[in-house]
Amino acid sequence: MKLNKVVIGVGSNIDPENNVEGAKNAVVNHHNLIKVSSFIETEPIGCKNQDNFLNGAFLIETEMNATALKSWLKNLEKKLGRVESENKDGPRTIDLDIIVWNGEVVDREVYEREFLINSINELLPELKIEQQ
Repeated sequence: MKLNKVVIGVGSNIDPENNVEGAKNAVVNHHNLIKVSSFIETEPIGCKNQDNFLNGAFLIETEMNATALKSWLKNLEKKLGRVESENKDGPRTIDLDIIVWNGEVVDREVYEREFLINSINELLPELKIEQQ
C-alpha cells in the first residue's frame, strides 16, 4: 500500500500546550509521525478579541487517502473538545488541516500565513514555499 506524505497544520488558543500534545499523541498512535515543526505564538486573524494561537505542523506518513484523513482529523478535533461555531476565526481547542499532500500545497491559506510557510519549509525544505 502506498504511503502518503502529509503536512498537517496545527493550531490552538484554548489550553494550547495540552491540546497540541494531545493531537500529537493521537497522530503517533494512528500514523507515522516523521517530524514536528517549531511551534510559534501568533496573533489571531479576523476575530482579534481572543488569546494568541500556538501554531506549527506535523509531517506524517499515512496509508489513508485524503478524504479519510480529513475525516479522521475532524473526529480528532471533536475528541479534543473543538466546538464548531459560525465564527471560523474564533477560539478553538485544536485546528488540524491538511496543508501539503505528497509534495503539493493543497490549502490556499498557506500563502496568506507566514507561519504555515515557515512550518512547511522546516519540514520539507525541498519544496521551497514562498509567500505570494
